[in-house]
Amino acid sequence: MSVLPDAPADPIPALTPQEAGEHARAVLEEIERAVVGKPEALRLVLLGALAGGHVLIEDLPGLGKTLLARSFATTLGLDFRRIQFTPDLLPSDVTGAPFYERGSGEMVFRPGPLFTQLLLADEINRTPPKTQAALLEAMAEGQVSVDGATRTLPQPFLVIATANPIEYEGTYALPEAQLDRFLVRVRMGYLPVGTEAAMLRARLDRAAPEAVLRAVSSPAELLAMRAAVERVEVDDDLVEYVVALVDATRNDRQIQVGASPRGGLALIQLARARAMLEGRDYLTPEDVKALAVPALAHRITLAPELWVRQIEADDVVTRLVDSVPAPQTLPRAAVR
Repeated sequence: MSVLPDAPADPIPALTPQEAGEHARAVLEEIERAVVGKPEALRLVLLGALAGGHVLIEDLPGLGKTLLARSFATTLGLDFRRIQFTPDLLPSDVTGAPFYERGSGEMVFRPGPLFTQLLLADEINRTPPKTQAALLEAMAEGQVSVDGATRTLPQPFLVIATANPIEYEGTYALPEAQLDRFLVRVRMGYLPVGTEAAMLRARLDRAAPEAVLRAVSSPAELLAMRAAVERVEVDDDLVEYVVALVDATRNDRQIQVGASPRGGLALIQLARARAMLEGRDYLTPEDVKALAVPALAHRITLAPELWVRQIEADDVVTRLVDSVPAPQTLPRAAVR
């Protein structure tokens, strides 16, 4: 099995945020041909990819999570691998391991499915913590340490993990350290009745299981779009607003453990990606508000009594967003 190169062979083009936003909207439009009725979920996954992070999709089976991941890989032109996590999966099944080669008499490393550009970690909560931890270094540092050697993963590297939130038998809760590595958490939900009927009719009309998508981007272009996110201006008052939101999670009586500093970084990067997708090179308070729940809710631990009352982290973060004052002035870039 060959290892992908560390970086795309194509030169990385320089894009302005407006140009990158136009490319990103084209990607989104193509994916919507295959994944219907989920515009918000698709936007969140795309924002995670643009912001350079990893995505956790937490929802029921049969809602199109695998189709979504495969569609993003095809449309972005990324090499795609899928790992079905099971209780007997070993860390070496994910990262790869050295094997004895009889011809040369040497130990040769055979890379596992982790050596790809877009990895679908399907039902990640069905495998023991030791195997879950095999992903942690890869997600955090873009590399894998096996048998005393460190091997760099191909770039771009994106993990889309799925988890079933209602089945507890035979599952292992993701540790807080690993949850914190996911830039954004996405929930898909059921389709509205009318949209589901349209989806079924479209399936009958095309006489094929799935729509055939084309690659409208490339690994080099994705890296260029990520670089363009860094050119989105963030005013000081918006930095203070993000810090205030994160600090509010640490001082709320309903929250046992608040968001880490990584949560603030994730919120700013996701908000900058949203601004770029909207065709802007500056951040607004609305960008931050729109991403607060998907960026922060999975990073907090609620007080135990809230579990009995069936209050979710999303509800608590939404309340904090409503209570923390947002900046009233527009960023300087908006009044040029």
